[in-house]
Amino acid sequence: MWRWGGAIAALLVIQSIVLAGLFWLLATGSHQREAERGFAQDCRELAHLAPAMRSAELREMLAHDIHRDRFLALFAHDGRLIDGNVAHLPEGTSLTGSFLATVEPTELPGKDSDVARLRLCGMPDGTLLLTGLDLDDAEEALRTVERSLILGLIPGLLLAIGFGLVAGRRAATQVDAVRGLTERIVAGDLEGRLPVGDRPDSFGLLCAHMNAMLDRIQSLVVDVRGVGDDIAHQLRTPLTRLRARLERGLREADDIDSFQTTADVALEEIDQLLGIVAALLRIRELGDHARRSRFAPVDLAKLAEDACELHRPTAEDRGIDLTCLIEAVEPVEGDASLLVEAMSNLIDNAMKFGPPRGRVTLSLAREGASAVVTVADDGPGVPRAERSLVTQRFYRGRHDCEGAGLGLSLVKAIADLHGFTLRFAEQGSAVSLVGPNSKD
Repeated sequence: MWRWGGAIAALLVIQSIVLAGLFWLLATGSHQREAERGFAQDCRELAHLAPAMRSAELREMLAHDIHRDRFLALFAHDGRLIDGNVAHLPEGTSLTGSFLATVEPTELPGKDSDVARLRLCGMPDGTLLLTGLDLDDAEEALRTVERSLILGLIPGLLLAIGFGLVAGRRAATQVDAVRGLTERIVAGDLEGRLPVGDRPDSFGLLCAHMNAMLDRIQSLVVDVRGVGDDIAHQLRTPLTRLRARLERGLREADDIDSFQTTADVALEEIDQLLGIVAALLRIRELGDHARRSRFAPVDLAKLAEDACELHRPTAEDRGIDLTCLIEAVEPVEGDASLLVEAMSNLIDNAMKFGPPRGRVTLSLAREGASAVVTVADDGPGVPRAERSLVTQRFYRGRHDCEGAGLGLSLVKAIADLHGFTLRFAEQGSAVSLVGPNSKD
């Protein structure tokens, strides 16, 4: 905390001192520039006058100097005083710019020397004009500025130090909160969150974004753990059954045909297990929306026709009347292979759970500004109490049919990825995929 506070306080103190120094330089420089402008004006005015008139003009200028702070004197080229209120030229004078020097005034009773800012300029006839200003008033003004700066700088420095320490302590507290949270996350605790006030500042908004990120990470971790738990739970029983069947088959088989039968049954069950794992991994892949980058305009009518043609041979083998009622609709953004897979799962479920030798209908129509794909059979459909359960992994409403209970979970994942809504009819077996509003 002290390091943070000291650094911030030091920066604020340096800033205050630099600002005070700049103000001081501007104040002193302003006085010097103003004096030099006056010197230049004096030189121009007297240079334009005839030599005989310069003394009168000089006297008139001194007469208007009510504060007695000006020095004006004309000297011959050999340094002899012609007229003015300075006894002689100061030593080391030059004709380049203004300078500070001690002068000997002739018209200030009780004062035989004074410090002034002076300028020496040459006249056209070779005489020299010495013009200057007494520095007493300027020094008094600068002393006033100096006192003002000191009086203002001391509280400013104290405020800078205090604010730096407070800001440093606050920053250190915020950093400690983030560090403590990261330590808990590294230790495996994903429940911790950063505090966010009712009216958050920039750091509060950052904390809110970090909390949202942690919520998402926790959700993903739970999903990954859930997939692992589901795989472990669902594969334990089939693997145990497979091992027992293999053991019994190997023990009881007494010829090559018996071994072949045992191997065929084992391969069939292994294929089922591999299908379960592949479906779970596919659902997990769809959950992270990684495939959105491959979306393109998709013709739902063409996909619906393909799904019908794909299942028509199976429907004929089972004696099921597969009917497809397809209208032209607006293209949607999506992945064609995934949307076909969703329609195929709905058709497969309808043929599997509907009445034997019944009728399955796939329809594609417009509903307002949305495209709706509906699959229905002649059965009663999913009971209302189970509609929130059938989209969960491994839930099977009926145990007399084949499958692992992943079909509607996969359909729901594909629908969520594309912004579709999975909808069950109020009455009957119809299940619909309602597309997003095409006007959005």
